[in-house]
Amino acid sequence: MITMKETELEYVLTHSYKENMISYLKKNPLCFEEAVELSVSDNQPYAWRAAWLLWSCIETNDPKIVRHVDKILNCISKKQDGHQRELIKILLEMELSDRQEGILFDICVSLWEQIGKKPSVRFTAFKFINKLVKKYPDLRNELLMLTQSHYLDSLSPGVNRSITKMIKSI
Repeated sequence: MITMKETELEYVLTHSYKENMISYLKKNPLCFEEAVELSVSDNQPYAWRAAWLLWSCIETNDPKIVRHVDKILNCISKKQDGHQRELIKILLEMELSDRQEGILFDICVSLWEQIGKKPSVRFTAFKFINKLVKKYPDLRNELLMLTQSHYLDSLSPGVNRSITKMIKSI
């Protein structure tokens, strides 16, 4: 039951399985903006769930997200681990301007260097770093500095192998 303070979308985010959330958002396109606003908010438990849902509903370079990229970039550093991961996953689907790429690169490098962060956040941040190194090969030396053993030791063997594969693909 929806409470007086809870919107219909917020209720769906906390009481539905993923396929029902996706279906709801597709059937209610006007709720997309609410989902974006929730995703950049501190209104938990809805905020990270909204980001998680958006990533599942957007297309590559989705025009409904393009106008919100700066807003997403500006809030990533202030969020908790899982929330950061979901916001970066959204931005990985977008074509960013040079300025936006630079901002996200700095954020991702900072997250990657925090070896106490959850491995899934670090891995997602590394995906963006790797994506940018492929686009700008001059950054390769920076990537090599970021893959020294002290950055990799805290990761699981599977994540470590995935990162090694990414590095070798450059």
